[in-house]
Amino acid sequence: MEKEVIAYLDNETIIDSQSVKNTNLKEIYFDNSKESLEVIRHSCAHLMAQAIKSLYPEAKFFVGPVIEDGFYYDFRVESKIGEEDLVKIEKKMKELAEAKIEILKYEITKNEALAKFQNDDLKQEVLLRIPDGAVSIYKQGEFEDLCRGPHVPNTKFLRFFKLTRVAGAYLGGDEKREMLTRIYGTAFADKESLKEYLTIIEEAKKRDHRKLGTELKLFTFDDEIGGGLPIWLSNGARLRSKLEHMLYKIHRLRGYEPVRGPELLKADAWKISGHYANYKENMYFTQIDEQEYGIKPMNCVGHIKIYQSDVRSYRDLPLKFFEYGVVHRHEKSGVLHGLFRVREFTQDDAHIFCMPSQIKEQVLEILAFVDNLMKLFDFSYEMEISTKPAKAIGDDEIWDTATKALKEALDEQGLKYGIDEGGGAFYGPKIDIKITDALKRKWQCGTIQVDFNLPERFKLEYTDSNNEKKQPVMLHRAILGSFERFIGILTEHCAGEFPFFIAPTAVGIVPISDSHIAYAKEIQRALLELNIDSEVYEKNESLSKKIRTAEKQKLPMILVLGDEEVAKRSVALRDRRAKEQKNLSLEEFIKLVKEKMSEVHF
Repeated sequence: MEKEVIAYLDNETIIDSQSVKNTNLKEIYFDNSKESLEVIRHSCAHLMAQAIKSLYPEAKFFVGPVIEDGFYYDFRVESKIGEEDLVKIEKKMKELAEAKIEILKYEITKNEALAKFQNDDLKQEVLLRIPDGAVSIYKQGEFEDLCRGPHVPNTKFLRFFKLTRVAGAYLGGDEKREMLTRIYGTAFADKESLKEYLTIIEEAKKRDHRKLGTELKLFTFDDEIGGGLPIWLSNGARLRSKLEHMLYKIHRLRGYEPVRGPELLKADAWKISGHYANYKENMYFTQIDEQEYGIKPMNCVGHIKIYQSDVRSYRDLPLKFFEYGVVHRHEKSGVLHGLFRVREFTQDDAHIFCMPSQIKEQVLEILAFVDNLMKLFDFSYEMEISTKPAKAIGDDEIWDTATKALKEALDEQGLKYGIDEGGGAFYGPKIDIKITDALKRKWQCGTIQVDFNLPERFKLEYTDSNNEKKQPVMLHRAILGSFERFIGILTEHCAGEFPFFIAPTAVGIVPISDSHIAYAKEIQRALLELNIDSEVYEKNESLSKKIRTAEKQKLPMILVLGDEEVAKRSVALRDRRAKEQKNLSLEEFIKLVKEKMSEVHF
């Protein structure tokens, strides 16, 4: 069967069949390609709005954009719409899709649009955000809405969709404005792809790090303390500490020096860096002795001051400083999400001060570091270069030089990368590391940024081989991004079954009766000497209940100890990963766990 064309591609711009004037452009077929899904999902948002309007005639609509894995629409309705109402809306959407309604586009002037929608305050809000000139409207049946498009030509292409959830959303994202209803959904070109996606969504719910974080007693949040401020419980603190210690060793082996900057810096320092002008809305400020101070949102300035604490020569470069730096950023309550979006977090941050001639080799060294670490946790990853944003410091020439250095480093190794135009930090372009988890979801974690601007602003210097003063380049680098976010991602990636080398409790020790507890405690101490945490289940409970409790904690290994094990100084081992049970001498078991720990190569 011949594929149907639903739109066209003009360079990177999608033009739907209702708008196209030149059909010699690249064709976009009805399939699950990125461009096709954008058209399908945008159209499906309108299909949903049409269904809502049919069921709730008083409904008024704000915006309905495409997002990474679907779409949403913000609207106002007198009735309270809950999750149970989604089935009803979906049913109406299916009716409209099966009716094969043609989707038409027409244009009017902005003034005509203002008059046409004069009784619709939400449409007036939308029009405020549209530049003067022609305004496009898409019409399907009796329903029509302001929209730039693109849309499919007919509702027959919109059969495979699912509405996923209902939420509240402030008008225009402004907390001071009214709360609208938002419905999220997704759509695909075929039934199989939709089914696969929904299966992943269901699995994601089971793996939700907030749910697992509670079950495994990793972390908690408390309203009395405040949103976005995670409290690490014992298990979570163990996990985090193991990750930190492992990374500390890797950093030292790669030539990084540990440093620590203050968490509170005078506002003057943030003015020099450009944060005050470009990042102030994301920061917290306070007054001390009539002097304004800013709590650090990044570790850069502290590390710059450490660089300035001594005279530097070209022989000292590259200088590599790293810090587990606690930072604070102002986040609105509505965007906080478990460990993924918090107000306080710790970056695995590093700054490399080097000569311009060393940029390429340092970027490649960081990429090798990234590769090593991601393989350790079984993550695949991809890279993206983000270029100069609208709000930036430094002239175009500096930005071009920095961006070119990143591209050359990746090109030299034959590494593939995408381009995110305008996505750079305000002080320099960057490589973003995006990892893919077990559910094929992509997460932005690590970053490498090339910065000529901050060294210039702080007048950083080194003496070159000709005894002349030169300005170093500053590379900003984080690999995990933050411990909080990475642990959240890792928890969902491995469904709470952490690798042995960082598991908060690697071994559960189950003595059958009180007479076996002393032997259990002896094993526990021996494991702790190897930096392996274990738990002895010594409550007065049945053996099966003790084992069940240990299994619920998703422990990599469980040891059962009875009379025979005590007498023979052996263990009955249940290996969760290997899915096997076997009897080993204590000596053999210790050898086994040592091998497990040595599997981590740096």
